[in-house]
Amino acid sequence: MNRRGKSISSVAGEFEEEFGVPFPGAILPPEQWTKTALKQLPLQAPIRWEDVFGRRAPVVLDLGCGNGRFLIGSAIERPHWDHLGIDLLPVVIRYAVRRANQRGLRNIRFAVGDARELVTRLLAPASVREVHMYHPQPYYNVIEIHRRLITPQFLARVWQVLEPDGLLVVQTDNPAYWRYLQAVVPYFFIWEEHPEPWPDAPRGRTRREIIALQRGLPVFRAQARPRAELDEAEALQLASALPSPLFDADRRLQELDRLA
Repeated sequence: MNRRGKSISSVAGEFEEEFGVPFPGAILPPEQWTKTALKQLPLQAPIRWEDVFGRRAPVVLDLGCGNGRFLIGSAIERPHWDHLGIDLLPVVIRYAVRRANQRGLRNIRFAVGDARELVTRLLAPASVREVHMYHPQPYYNVIEIHRRLITPQFLARVWQVLEPDGLLVVQTDNPAYWRYLQAVVPYFFIWEEHPEPWPDAPRGRTRREIIALQRGLPVFRAQARPRAELDEAEALQLASALPSPLFDADRRLQELDRLA
């Protein structure tokens, strides 16, 4: 990649960089490449992970995975775990698939699709070990704010599909979104803020985080565990009572969206 983060060709054994930060894993010879694209998400609910990965293992979801930087790194470091990344944008999924294929990964899949549909319709309760959401789109236009992913109803469903000892990871550089998350996520999860960069990726887990850190912008991070004292009825009751994400997202951050 060049200094602006654009892809350049690499030969087998070389590493790629993104804004000066190495992309996880080395490119293997073509005969070792794999196929990691799902043509579509399984239509029949609930998803059987054995059908997707050919085995039963802990499952990590990355909702809005972008070009796959975090998920590919996790799949390399945790070969005994399975990983699924989903994003609405076909172009970023194409980048993610190509990079995962070139690294010969067998424990990762990528699909173009809607994260809300995946979580609310296709997943069985207690079927996922980790859910990661990095820089969910805040949507700046008032007519689009209904598209914001993280709502109380969505959090209640994430609480349901996570295993009891599962993990939710959220990250944003949007202060208004962060204040909303601080207000609602702790109703469903034991909330732990993480003010410093993640130890596994001090220069950024995602392309967006790399850009934000290089520009000196704050990045807000947290991880959370499902509240064991809740039951499904209580979670649904909370979801109906808590406020929707109607905050002002601040249009000054839109330039970063275009770069990322």
